[in-house]
Amino acid sequence: MIDFEKLKTIYQIGKDLEAQDIYSLIKSAKNKTYAPSEYLIEEGTKRRDIFYLKKGLIRSFIVNEKGDEITMGLKWENHVVASPDIILHGQASRFYFQALEHTDVLLMDYDLLQNIISKNPKLEKSRKYIFQRMLKEAQERIESFVLYSPEERYIRYIESNPELINRVPNKYIANVLGITPVSLSRIRKRLATKK
Repeated sequence: MIDFEKLKTIYQIGKDLEAQDIYSLIKSAKNKTYAPSEYLIEEGTKRRDIFYLKKGLIRSFIVNEKGDEITMGLKWENHVVASPDIILHGQASRFYFQALEHTDVLLMDYDLLQNIISKNPKLEKSRKYIFQRMLKEAQERIESFVLYSPEERYIRYIESNPELINRVPNKYIANVLGITPVSLSRIRKRLATKK
């Protein structure tokens, strides 16, 4: 039986695929649902999976030497999620990727996807776009720590991601911004009194 939801998602990702490659992707891609707090990827994992978020919210975090969880990033609908350690460096993941809410993904094997892309030059543009987007996000984050105060970082983050304010606990947003939850609370209070 044809999974039309999977077919629709794959079509959105790669409109220029050949019929055989669409079949290969549909055969290998899996719809999967994660409950809140469930892990997509855990530290030490080497599975070369890549996730397309259809619905939901994922946080990536690392556990420091004190045992504290440090949130590195947040991803939501229409983002691609993968461990850079596994995909880019071929080593075990140092990060955890955890669902923060009910999350539906399309899960694909990265190596199979690479094989299909290598046979479809038109798809190379999509792959470059995804990597350029990841690089741009990383560059903007580095620049924000150099160029902006914590308050300016918070304002810019919320302006560019307004949907997250009611979906993500403040402690995770604080981690992403490189400040403490107490500092974030003070910033929010200061901004509220300015208005």
